[in-house]
Amino acid sequence: MKDVQEKLTLGIETSCDETSAAVLRGTRELLSCVIATQIPIHQKYGGVVPEIASRNHILSILPVIEQALAEAGTELAEIDQIAVTYGPGLVGALLVGVSAAKSLAFSLGVPLIGVNHLEGHIFANFLATEELTPPFMALVVSGGHSSILLVDDIATGVRELGGTLDDAAGEAFDKVGRLLGLPYPGGPHVDRLSREGDRRAIRFPRGLAAGKDKERHKYDFSFSGLKTAVARYVEGAQARGEQVSAPDVCAAFSEAVNDSLTAKAVRAAVDTGCSTIVVGGGFSANSRLRELLVARADEAGVAVRMPPLRFCTDNGAQIAALGSELVRAGLPASDWGFSPESGMPLTRTYAAPVG
Repeated sequence: MKDVQEKLTLGIETSCDETSAAVLRGTRELLSCVIATQIPIHQKYGGVVPEIASRNHILSILPVIEQALAEAGTELAEIDQIAVTYGPGLVGALLVGVSAAKSLAFSLGVPLIGVNHLEGHIFANFLATEELTPPFMALVVSGGHSSILLVDDIATGVRELGGTLDDAAGEAFDKVGRLLGLPYPGGPHVDRLSREGDRRAIRFPRGLAAGKDKERHKYDFSFSGLKTAVARYVEGAQARGEQVSAPDVCAAFSEAVNDSLTAKAVRAAVDTGCSTIVVGGGFSANSRLRELLVARADEAGVAVRMPPLRFCTDNGAQIAALGSELVRAGLPASDWGFSPESGMPLTRTYAAPVG
């Protein structure tokens, strides 16, 4: 029997609009990671169309897996286990990945591990940081989620301390980008423009930052009011015939979002005695988030771990890393009966066998 650090894991990710597969040796040695993005396909719609996403996953899944195997210098028969995202995400998109993973695992006679896509984002950091081990505080920020998690044990000890009460950070960025007429997806364009503007030119509100909300929701976020404030500012300026500085709007908006995210993440780490904050999710590529979190955490004596930019997007590497870590920890493989779960809670790490 192979040592756990010699086993090859095939990781498959199809939760939204990226089809990805990766091959990992052991728990940290990444041999390949292939990502087929659908962004150009969905641009003309201004957002991801679930049915179109599912169809394109069907077209891409096998070529992507074949390319990942080829780039890893291996073949399907050499794979020892398969990890696949089974939630949260778009149910039709998830179904493509889960069906492919089940078929391959059954034909090869190898274990199958269904894992949580969002916890996978945390594991992107494990591919870049050898010494990273729990306990730590995790800030998971993406287009659909903004949450603070206390991770005592990646398999059994994940607890959500707070999350967004409305829009996620990435979602708010995309909506503001659309408001300003920026191309889809708006988030990266808002981030780029924010670096050209004056973040002090406009004072936008911070959600849940005043009165009772400050303590009642001390680890929670709210960005819908901020998004509305931006819309009112832009509409008001246009009604008065004033020119709107998109860079200043983006800079001030970005500062408001990242002020909330970083302040609460650092507070959670300090309050719980955690010495490390781990960041994951598509929004972890945001330049101001990375800059401000490092500065604030450093002042508090807390270390920060963030994934390389290439691992901020959805990818099979993080799924393989999470699956292989669960096997290393001695957890049993998933049963064949698990199904995609679009609304899976963040604290459910994987599809544990029933009974």
